[in-house]
Amino acid sequence: MKYIFGAVNSRRFGASLGIDLSPDFKQCNFDCLYCELDKAKPVSKMIDEPNPEDIVEEVKEYLKKHNYPDVITITANGEPTLYSQLNKLIELLNSLKGKSKLLILTNGSTIHREDIQEALLKLDMVKVSLDAVSEKIFKKVDRPIQNISVKNVIDGLIEFRKKFKGELIIEILVVKNVNDTEENMLELRDVLRLIKPDRVDLGTVDRPPAYRVEPVSDEKLLELGEFLKDFNLNILFRRNLDFSNLNLEEDEILEILKRRPLSIDDLTELTDSITKEKILDRVYKNELKLVNVGGRDYILNR
Repeated sequence: MKYIFGAVNSRRFGASLGIDLSPDFKQCNFDCLYCELDKAKPVSKMIDEPNPEDIVEEVKEYLKKHNYPDVITITANGEPTLYSQLNKLIELLNSLKGKSKLLILTNGSTIHREDIQEALLKLDMVKVSLDAVSEKIFKKVDRPIQNISVKNVIDGLIEFRKKFKGELIIEILVVKNVNDTEENMLELRDVLRLIKPDRVDLGTVDRPPAYRVEPVSDEKLLELGEFLKDFNLNILFRRNLDFSNLNLEEDEILEILKRRPLSIDDLTELTDSITKEKILDRVYKNELKLVNVGGRDYILNR
């Protein structure tokens, strides 16, 4: 499978089958400090785009062999709304999703555009990152391509919320000494009151980041969460992934590792002992990389 990966179980969304619209390399209009992918120059559009029909065929093949997941998640090694055929893909997925919900993970950079809103309105769930309100902090944390403004993101979210009947989730990721101030949380609180999301996820750096940045402590997350207690707040404490013993094969593990690092504990939950040893053997042979973040070892396929 080239475009789909998983399914993995998330405490936020349940069993999630991922769709990667840029499986070969990173294509994003941000270069966030905390990105799990390698640092890369931001781009304004995708190249070498997959055909939506090819993606749908892989999803169909998965659904023939497995139960319908809780969600089918549209994502990318980068920003999925840069995909020029997003609207068509969503329509095709809606025709076969069955009981599954359609979710997209986006940085919100294009949500002010009418064509993007039109496509996203056909989804069941939209999760948008919003790490800061001030342009200065926004540019420091998310490092967007030129001409992207956080004001456009906010205005787009407010307008989109008025139309969207599904579940809108805002995720705030906190980086130590960058956007972890009381002032930033108060500004975010005021903007969230205008956006009116269904849920707010508050988290911090938990996996090997693109740049040398550090997470805040769980205690700090709780402290910052006090400013957002008026919302349906979900604090994402570090290391709270739940894979629920999915027993994936070696090639499936490698596909996930291309897109996100896994800890040794994650690996134990995801597969059996034989496959785990095969993956660890690849680490020992330097075919996969081992990185320590916050006292925890993560395996990377970079």
